[in-house]
Amino acid sequence: MSASEQAGQLLMVGLDVNARRSSLDDLVRDRHLGGVVLLGGWFGGAEPVRSTTKHLNSLVDGSGAPRLLLAADQEGGNVQQLRGEGFTRIPTGRAQAALGTDVLTRRAASWATELRAVGINVNLAPVADTVPADVGRDNDPIGQWDRQYASDPDAVSRAVGAFIDGMHRGGVAATIKHFPGIGRITGNTDLTADGITDRTTTATDPYLRPFESGIADGADLVMVGSAIYSRIEPGVHATFSKRIVTDLLRTRLGYDGVVITDDVGAAKAVSGTPVGARATRFVDAGGDIVLTARPDTAPTMHRALTRRMADSGAFAAKVRQSATRVLQLKVERGLASCT
Repeated sequence: MSASEQAGQLLMVGLDVNARRSSLDDLVRDRHLGGVVLLGGWFGGAEPVRSTTKHLNSLVDGSGAPRLLLAADQEGGNVQQLRGEGFTRIPTGRAQAALGTDVLTRRAASWATELRAVGINVNLAPVADTVPADVGRDNDPIGQWDRQYASDPDAVSRAVGAFIDGMHRGGVAATIKHFPGIGRITGNTDLTADGITDRTTTATDPYLRPFESGIADGADLVMVGSAIYSRIEPGVHATFSKRIVTDLLRTRLGYDGVVITDDVGAAKAVSGTPVGARATRFVDAGGDIVLTARPDTAPTMHRALTRRMADSGAFAAKVRQSATRVLQLKVERGLASCT
């Protein structure tokens, strides 16, 4: 792969439900995008989703390029991007945990089958965050919406494993999020830069257990959040923290798979970081796929990656390593072949 192709594999770009279905065509072709995520609430049922993923795949089919990672946030409750005929209404995380692991696995397998039927191969779920009982709904990103499975990390671990198992039975890759956990903050990193510093979590925290067990259960991707952890690397967003992405996730927890950002295109938490640097800093920290909800940021991110590759052999090696991890995931999901 050329440097441009390698860099493109590290970008996943949002396609809003109100955008033209062809609006990402030039990015997919010219920037060699590795993935697309459907955003904005696709509530018109299965057919619009199926026709969209078919169109996106047509942009790379026959070109020799690997197929796209096509993702959706289909975790349940308020966070279910695909709804309508052909999609079961998924309960909140809390309600899922109450089903018990066997039932949750069966239900998740059914939800995954619905995703696979419309061309979605990556679910940006399950949530592995633990929200303490004494924080509860004061935690705006998770607790406010009952997205957490429980307030006990071991109970969260059991539900996370059941959900991952179900996704795999239905043929869809699973993503655990938002490492190293956003259950203790009050602010939502998508909406604000205030209240996003976690002053409790450490590198040996029990709230890491759902992520550790999710890795052991075969999570295909780990999503890193954009909160700040003052007891791990003060003042640095997790997305840009080598201590969190490399030292904690990859080394201490032993995860060698694909690491993806939460949105770094529209999110307020990282708005003070230049757009291109959001991509290069993440890769520098040990990450792989940069997710942006704003397609207009993708060219800047792509240019930043390729320019840094040209300037630094060490950074180019990191991009190659990340692109290799992405391609390995695609091979495992039947989206690319080894030659």
